[in-house]
Amino acid sequence: MASLSASNHVARVLSVAHHVADVDASSRIANSWRRCVISHKLDPARQGPPQTLTEAEIRHVAEPMEETIRLVTPDLDDLARVLRDAGYCVNLADVNATMLFSRLPGEADARQFMDWKIYTGSNFAEAFEGTNGLGTALAEQKPILVHRDEHFRAQWHMFSCAVVPLFDQAGRLAGAVNITSCREDLERAAHQLALAVTMEATRRMEGAIFRGHFRNAWIATVPDNGGSGLLAYDDDRRIVGACRSARALLGLTDGLIASGIDLSRYVKFDHHAGRGADELVELRRADGSALGQGHVAPPLRARSSTRPLAPRRDAPVDRFDALHRLAGRDPGLIRSVKRLRSIGDHNLPVLLCGETGVGKDLFARAIHAASGRARSNYVALNCAAMPESLIDAELFGYEAGAFTGARRDGSKGLIVQADGGTLFLDEIGDMPIALQTRLLRVLENREVWPLGALKPVAVDIRLISATHRDLGRMAEEGAFRADLYFRLRGLEVRLPALRERADRDDIIRQIAREEAPNCRVSDEAWSQLSAYSYPGNMRQLRHVLRLAGCTAEHGVITDADLDLPPFGGRAEPDLEAAERATIVEALRKHGGRVTEAARALKLGRATLYRKIKQLKIETAQ
Repeated sequence: MASLSASNHVARVLSVAHHVADVDASSRIANSWRRCVISHKLDPARQGPPQTLTEAEIRHVAEPMEETIRLVTPDLDDLARVLRDAGYCVNLADVNATMLFSRLPGEADARQFMDWKIYTGSNFAEAFEGTNGLGTALAEQKPILVHRDEHFRAQWHMFSCAVVPLFDQAGRLAGAVNITSCREDLERAAHQLALAVTMEATRRMEGAIFRGHFRNAWIATVPDNGGSGLLAYDDDRRIVGACRSARALLGLTDGLIASGIDLSRYVKFDHHAGRGADELVELRRADGSALGQGHVAPPLRARSSTRPLAPRRDAPVDRFDALHRLAGRDPGLIRSVKRLRSIGDHNLPVLLCGETGVGKDLFARAIHAASGRARSNYVALNCAAMPESLIDAELFGYEAGAFTGARRDGSKGLIVQADGGTLFLDEIGDMPIALQTRLLRVLENREVWPLGALKPVAVDIRLISATHRDLGRMAEEGAFRADLYFRLRGLEVRLPALRERADRDDIIRQIAREEAPNCRVSDEAWSQLSAYSYPGNMRQLRHVLRLAGCTAEHGVITDADLDLPPFGGRAEPDLEAAERATIVEALRKHGGRVTEAARALKLGRATLYRKIKQLKIETAQ
């Protein structure tokens, strides 16, 4: 649907709502428009921002969802990284459509979301804002894409929203995962692909919620029409929980689960299966018919009735195995892992440097797992993703009553939560200078002063930091504290870009096996995958292969399945100069007006802003 003027849009919405226009009666958008006009009494011409909560109100609303947010944050962060370069904002909302978690894209795209109040605390319930991705998906409890003029209110016509409802461990609606884009250069098909990626990410989040809730139970993964359902059961093989899809597949209800019904009435497998580590088993229905292969995982915390495994007789597992796997056959990374082995459990800080998407968080987790602190907490904070006003409270904590809206029992802060373990500060180069001073004091004194506290709290942490910036140059220019930089740089590890790795082909093969396990890569597709420069590194490669696995026909990935932008690699200097000259000339012709220059260049305005910043082009203010 092409963009319409505001008055035409309002007229069309009202004609559809009152059955004047000839529209498909089963259209979800049309039905939502009718609800908005007839049931919610909304005006599609109304202007103004959405309802937005104060910080105190956000804390109150978010409190019941704290555990859910903690469990799904890693997958939300991964989704945000995958979609960031396409200009998507990623949000998690509660069942009332209030955004409680936001990850904004970079640069010019982020300004749009901030200007229109599409971030933490904003409410997009259909009853208030009319048809929109978040409100309508929650109202119908189904995934939806609301593209541009499909929004009820005319003012939202520049946005496209893809939203997937999120269900908890008992199959109840828990909230929704929303991705929103204001990019003018993305067509509906691109948003449909982004919706497919979001659906997959949301299923992983639901799995994380289920496993977190039933951490003390055995969990069986049951195949279900290409997906999988999760069943939790105790040591006596009585079902204690089932996710939404498993309930639908097996006909389980809350009453049956509460009665402690026996697992064998629904699913059977070898009596000895599931008594060791996570393993693959053949599953059968109670009548003996095949269900397919599934996994059985033991409790995260072993119960007293679980027999201990017999000790293995082969060589002990090397705690540095995960680091060696990440290093692969790249000589530079192999040397870095050797240095990490040499420092052992010495409490030296580690600074990871590398481009966005090279896997700094994975590397940090592997360093933690290889240390003597592996049994203690690994706590991570992305300094670039957290609003400056919230980093202080999140990192250092506060006492009860320290400020208006503070929790009644205060907050420990991430540094104290990491006591005895590892604190990972991602994008440390984006930490505000004032907080750098406080962090330096923590590292020097090994104690934290929470806001409002009368005495410090002693802490014992290992610090791992990561950045894609040149901290040394920033320190020279005064943009980063030099004394903190040298504190962080106990051991600096450079993670090479994917295009620089000596074992790049090995990595592509491995990630293809992980992201598209049931597909074969054709020779033509392999040639493209092998030759591409991957400006988004591992993250981009995973995204490309995940999409290819979804779109491949007959289990064969062809070059048509690969989403590899033709200008995805870094521009050569002469091409970059030509691009810069073209943009400068367009801006000159149009008097520095970016909107008109973007139209002449056939670029989205946000895209042109991004290129202006990237190419360091000065514009008239």
